[in-house]
Amino acid sequence: MEKKEKAAAEKKAAAGKKTATVKKAAPAKKAAEEKKAAPAKKAAEEKKAAPAKKPAARKPVKETVYLQYLGKEIDKDELTKQVKAVWTKQMKRKVSELESMTLYLKPEENMVYYVINGEVTGSIDL
Repeated sequence: MEKKEKAAAEKKAAAGKKTATVKKAAPAKKAAEEKKAAPAKKAAEEKKAAPAKKPAARKPVKETVYLQYLGKEIDKDELTKQVKAVWTKQMKRKVSELESMTLYLKPEENMVYYVINGEVTGSIDL
């Protein structure tokens, strides 16, 4: 009986070694598969995440600016129209050439000073 027990023990040990080697190989295969799957998953997640990051289109805010001084009310839009009229009618330029416009209000002098495209300066009455 001892021989049978030794033989059975050897078979169990041999079977244990085989499963141990198989178990060791399996995690290596799984790790390799995970490494391959991980970049694919990351790429898929990045594709999905990219469109979600776009901010929603906002409607432009309507601005209205009035300067009230000594019983007068001065509208920013009206001043802008007047300066554009000077640019197109007096200076004979196109509106498309107008790149920037800076207005300086001096209500105590009853004047608006302007700088167009950083070069052209002038003034108009309020």
